[in-house]
Amino acid sequence: MNKRRLNKALKRVVKLPRNKYLFLYVYNKLKNSYYKLKKSTKVAYPSTIMLELTNHCNLACTTCPREYEYGKAMDKGQMNIDQAKRVIDELWPYLDSIGLTGLGETFLYKELENVVDYIKAKNQGIIISVSTNAILPNFIEKVSPLVDKIDTIQVSIDGLGSVYESIRINASFQELDKNLRILSEMCRNTKTDLMLNMVVTKENFHQMPLLVEYAEEVGINYMDFTLFNLASVTNIERSYYQFYQSPEFLEVISKLEETISKTSNVVVTNKNFKTDNCFQKCPFPWNHFYICWNGFIPPCCGKSFPKELNFGNVFNSNVMDVLNSDSYRSFRTMWLNNKTPKFCYKCHFIDLEPIKENC
Repeated sequence: MNKRRLNKALKRVVKLPRNKYLFLYVYNKLKNSYYKLKKSTKVAYPSTIMLELTNHCNLACTTCPREYEYGKAMDKGQMNIDQAKRVIDELWPYLDSIGLTGLGETFLYKELENVVDYIKAKNQGIIISVSTNAILPNFIEKVSPLVDKIDTIQVSIDGLGSVYESIRINASFQELDKNLRILSEMCRNTKTDLMLNMVVTKENFHQMPLLVEYAEEVGINYMDFTLFNLASVTNIERSYYQFYQSPEFLEVISKLEETISKTSNVVVTNKNFKTDNCFQKCPFPWNHFYICWNGFIPPCCGKSFPKELNFGNVFNSNVMDVLNSDSYRSFRTMWLNNKTPKFCYKCHFIDLEPIKENC
């Protein structure tokens, strides 16, 4: 466990719910363990959720599911703040963490600070995270009130200079660089951790070591790497994953490891370069549930398109009714039988072969 996660875990332990809510919290943990032991398809109240406050965005990134067939067909909007509060009211005694990001740019949601304050008023120990592209007009003014309130601000970067701009369409690396340097100083000596996230593709993989060096230069302590998930990328074939087995990629992985070892101030929290190709490696049927801006719960954040598949709407019922609906439990039965749903075709949890020379 790295320093960031340890600090978050300690914060959670120190600031657990009080009085009757502590009993509910502990009882729910025990209930969750009981369901796992029985291999039940039911779930207890979730300890973590993703709440998509908006799916509007100012960019058109080549790595984003919204830019492909499924994403272009999805409805777009933002969650009514009263509906967001209703979900929080139902779940907060059981939550350890909550992500306030979906397929949109989080800071386009005008009521973001109000939602964060509402969660904090329920329980100061709930870990709050957001993801952002950090290049909205007046971004620094928008983020400033939330520094020291949000626990982790993750910034999507996907490369440096022209490589970044070729992937994150309509973005300016110069603008991003300026904002990151200001934000890094703002977050220093606060409770907010700043993290960079890179989706690794054929176009940017060679810059992975450079991103770690850049993070250290800018004063950002955490870096995250994830592999390109093709689950909702309709015009790229599954064979794309073979690239991650190539000598070129493995050579850069070695260079990345060397860079990490020499870069004492940056913690690489997730390299995600080793996985088994089976449905049972996916955690999403059981936790980290994703609630779309319009209340639907799809199977996961990697393909969060309720028109393609959803298990119900939390605005028409309560969250637990949806999480334990017949359709959701049938989905979990497939997981227990390790039978991959058609919905999950091309997901890297299923179709990416293990990368043997893992760093």
